[in-house]
Amino acid sequence: MMENGQSMASKLGLPPLTPEQQEALQKAKKYAMEQSIKSVLVKQTLAHQQQQLSNLQVAAQRQRALAIMCRVYVGSIYYELGEDTIRQAFAPFGPIKSIDMSWDSVTLKHKGFAFVEYEVPEAAQLALEQMNSIMLGGRNIKVGRPSNIGQAQPIIDQLAEEARAFNRIYVASVHPDLSDDDIKSVFEAFGRIKSCNLARDPTTGKHKGYGFIEYDKAQSAQDAVSSMNLFDLGGQYLRVGKAVTPLMPLLTSATPGGLPPAAAVAAAAATAKITAQMSTRNSHVRPQLIYSLLCFCAGVTPARPTLPVVPQVGLVNPVLASPPSLSVAVAAAQEAKKEKEEEESAQDGTGQEMLSEQEHMSISGSSARHMTTVMVLRNMVGPEDIDDDLEGEVTEECGKFGAVNRVIIYQEKQGEEEDAEIIVKIFVEFSAASEMNKAIQALNNRWFGGRKVIAEVYDQERFENSDLSA
Repeated sequence: MMENGQSMASKLGLPPLTPEQQEALQKAKKYAMEQSIKSVLVKQTLAHQQQQLSNLQVAAQRQRALAIMCRVYVGSIYYELGEDTIRQAFAPFGPIKSIDMSWDSVTLKHKGFAFVEYEVPEAAQLALEQMNSIMLGGRNIKVGRPSNIGQAQPIIDQLAEEARAFNRIYVASVHPDLSDDDIKSVFEAFGRIKSCNLARDPTTGKHKGYGFIEYDKAQSAQDAVSSMNLFDLGGQYLRVGKAVTPLMPLLTSATPGGLPPAAAVAAAAATAKITAQMSTRNSHVRPQLIYSLLCFCAGVTPARPTLPVVPQVGLVNPVLASPPSLSVAVAAAQEAKKEKEEEESAQDGTGQEMLSEQEHMSISGSSARHMTTVMVLRNMVGPEDIDDDLEGEVTEECGKFGAVNRVIIYQEKQGEEEDAEIIVKIFVEFSAASEMNKAIQALNNRWFGGRKVIAEVYDQERFENSDLSA
């Protein structure tokens, strides 16, 4: 090296380097190399950290999108129905993490809407598809997505696009005594199955009643959904739909509508397994299981209902024969407003302020209810007594006690049968509460056409919301 340095110096006409200078030159080169390597490493580290931060942000956005996809909004809930009824109606689609109902702090009753959160997005998607407009407690409930889904819509669309790469289906309401192999034996009649996994409870090791099946071909998945949704397997109606999220680890061709023979045989074996297990527990086998087994053995596919079977509610609820279109629009608008306030309060951190406003609104509503101007007349007439003159006669009679704003004659059918009893209620709205009280005092227990009339105060808020069922 020294010789090369001296040779270079001699060529340039420079004096040769001394040993000390030569050593200093080598140290300078070494330092320059170390600084160069250090700079490259710092740049690589920063790039790696930025990539990690970006990945964390994307993961957080996807996690938020998945959380939103797990939630459904349920509106137009009958006032007398509670959380248990909502849970019972929505549980067949998958395990429910929580049910959030908004309550009136004065009346201690809910405000007619709730948010149901599932463990997986597919359960919420099935509930959205199969529960909207279903009759529950005498009302057609409204089921939709939360109002804040718009922010996560691009990510949700991306997840759906990724899910299309997998021929996966979601299966819920699986009988607890069935295993992964039992479900696979039933569904493999539609095509070759790549994987079949039921979600497991890490504590008990038992499945949670739902899982995912991945087929080799897209047509097989489509046939399985169309044929097996609402299929009675072991006494429970399966809920089957397309997966809306890409493949993720679970927490520890037939004609559509018909059931292939192989699936029927496998289903019969699965049902027989459950029947045998239940027989060892007790001597009474459920008739539905026997019926399913007999149908399978006979080669007949049991008839499936066209709509989801909603559990019966333990009370007699009115059925609105022809609800006014205006009242439906008003109720929908009010529910949408409540939904927006609820979601925004959780979104932007103004929950306390929004809660304060809602409490103020509740108190105002309570004051309005105590100052109601609506009277209801029960047992005044029967359905056969209703004619074009009845409204005018009631208006004229009640006009003796004060100014009448409007009269509504409401026929309430007490069941869905054609010959179900019909009760007639007459609602009279006065301009002042004092006038209504005079009318009640004069008309209550009065005899009219051989009927003993019952005159009562009616809740103002229900009347304004066209809820005439109380």
